[in-house]
Amino acid sequence: MRNHDLVIRNGMVVDGTGNPKYLADVSIDAGVITEVGSVSGKGNREIDAKGLVVTPGWVDAHTHFDGQVIWDSYLTPSCWHGVTTAVMGNCGVGFAPVKPGDQAQMINIMEGVEDIPGAVLREGVKWDWETFPEYLDVIASKPLVMDVAAQVPHAAVRVYVMGDRGSRNEPATADDIEKMSSIVSEALTAGAVGFSSSRTALHISADGRVVPGTYATTDEMFGFGRAIKAAGHGVFELATDAMGSIPKGKADEEFEWMTKLSRDAGAKLSFPLVQQHATPELWRSVMDRVEKARNEGAEFVAQTATRSIGMVMSWETTYHTFMGRPAYDKIAGLPIAQRLARLRDPQIRADILSQASNKDPFVGIQARYEGMFRLEGEGGELNYEPLAESSVQARADREGRTPDEIVYTMFMENEGKGYIYVPLLNYAHNNLDVIYGLFGNSSTMVSLSDAGAHCGAICDASAPTFVLSFWARDRTRGPRLSIEQAVAMQSRRTAEVYGLTDRGIIAVGKKADINVIDFDRLRILPPTIAFDLPAGGRRLIQKAEGYRATIVSGVVTFENGEATGAMPGKLVRGGSEVGAAQRRIS
Repeated sequence: MRNHDLVIRNGMVVDGTGNPKYLADVSIDAGVITEVGSVSGKGNREIDAKGLVVTPGWVDAHTHFDGQVIWDSYLTPSCWHGVTTAVMGNCGVGFAPVKPGDQAQMINIMEGVEDIPGAVLREGVKWDWETFPEYLDVIASKPLVMDVAAQVPHAAVRVYVMGDRGSRNEPATADDIEKMSSIVSEALTAGAVGFSSSRTALHISADGRVVPGTYATTDEMFGFGRAIKAAGHGVFELATDAMGSIPKGKADEEFEWMTKLSRDAGAKLSFPLVQQHATPELWRSVMDRVEKARNEGAEFVAQTATRSIGMVMSWETTYHTFMGRPAYDKIAGLPIAQRLARLRDPQIRADILSQASNKDPFVGIQARYEGMFRLEGEGGELNYEPLAESSVQARADREGRTPDEIVYTMFMENEGKGYIYVPLLNYAHNNLDVIYGLFGNSSTMVSLSDAGAHCGAICDASAPTFVLSFWARDRTRGPRLSIEQAVAMQSRRTAEVYGLTDRGIIAVGKKADINVIDFDRLRILPPTIAFDLPAGGRRLIQKAEGYRATIVSGVVTFENGEATGAMPGKLVRGGSEVGAAQRRIS
């Protein structure tokens, strides 16, 4: 009886299929699951999972690690949250293809859209490529703690082919479209798992211009559809205003071409779907349109967040209430310790509270005191579904104080590291019922963690842990998911959308990407500010507790929250042979 490379013993297996959990051992050999049940053979290494949950590794379908993958083998914070495969290149932005001399423009776009500091990207990205296949080859040469898959971004392709005309969003000629289509086809053939585009006016480059491709004609978009059809694989992913912030007639036009493109190209067309405060029920009509498109032969996948999409505020974040007030701006450039010392001065506090901002501190984001809440409660527990009566405005009304006084006081908590949570989307009714409603639809997938992006305002890379800890255990204000549902939606479901059929479930012959979890103790830790990016760049990070082990291709990468130093991650190349190919290289 031969030994196995690794055996996980006595765990409660939640296998990713959605079927009921069961007690079993799992054996792994050469990076592949070889037995699930009662394993008699011994393991060269064994993990005792008694009392623990054994799940597939998480497949995060919406990240922005396009630059970070070049300098960070761990892809933090995702590695701390059980992610074993990350899909990047979303929202039409990325770093390939790129001609020499255009690198600064790619940084300008990413800095504006995804709040990744330009100085960080200038120092961290080495630009050892020009074409998208060359970019993939660079990633493939990197040591990685998890698998990474990439989509080819519209903005980069447009600038590569059209130069300044593309940046200015001028219409593409027939020749331009043919060249762009050819580049996307080449990228997909080389292993890109999809193509992404942005058609929302909310995505603005650091220089104030909308992202290249935002106003692309349907002829241009169908050129990319032809590339997907020719390659025989690839998700067509786009961020679009058609989901709620443009007139109905225009939305009808968008859905018409999107439906035709999906049907003609044989491609999944994926887009973010969120609930907006101004139109809280519009998501229902969007899902009705999705169902209509499915009946017409299209395949749409609506990306839904796991909680409200919102920002956190503190004295150190990108946005907060007191920016633009002269008394605050005088001390804003001080190191945080010195700044806090000044902020504790009663006179400075009084001056700041007495002033109005001379600029928009939220850069167009609609942040209201009724929608601001203390993030961290008693005992360090985080509250992502706060009650309306706990808002800054409600507390100010009860206490006879101004909202600014409440915000200032909250910021000064925890030795000046207090955080306020500002849910902006998916929270129009002061609860997360809309998210629960979307979870149960067969045309949605868990997404929108934006891991690696929005460094100074958002930290939703913890979303995979949140799905399990909140939705399958802790929620008290409405229905919860079963643990089987919570696991399946971020393993098998997200893997299958991108054609990654070799992973996402615990079954014989599947890639051994696995989490071993102390479900009762699983929790997200409070956010902190770190200055650990290239050039000393700042970002919000969140860690987790409760992951006993994370395993990639049969190799333990994290144990009790600590990295083992192993780097079994690979570049995932898309295509019909992805399953067999990934098993060969694992």
